[in-house]
Amino acid sequence: MSSVQHQGTGRRKTATARVILRPGTGNFTVNNRTLEQYFFDGTHQMLVKRPLQASDTLNKFDVMVNVAGGGMHGQADAVQHGVARALVEFSTELRGVLKKEGFLTRDSRKTERKKYGQPGARKRFQFSKR
Repeated sequence: MSSVQHQGTGRRKTATARVILRPGTGNFTVNNRTLEQYFFDGTHQMLVKRPLQASDTLNKFDVMVNVAGGGMHGQADAVQHGVARALVEFSTELRGVLKKEGFLTRDSRKTERKKYGQPGARKRFQFSKR
């Protein structure tokens, strides 16, 4: 087992991703599955790889991810955030590039809670004047 590794935690909505970068050839493992098996949608695969492409480190690291909570898109965004944070831990020179692209900013938008007396957060029951 390699002793050199860089860790990052990414979050989005209710999803949390723990990312470990190790020097390697570009293998992606998400919850003990390949990237293509876990994120079967090409858009999600592209989202996850964007920080590595922006920093020109796509084939320099093996990426191991444990992700839990949320849905597919929230998890993909959480993994993206975690990969970017791990890259900054690897080299602080990459911080400027990743920050400019917006990968280091945690997207804090969450689902607004349901209110009492109505069917959802904003939706109202139909008003009847008579």
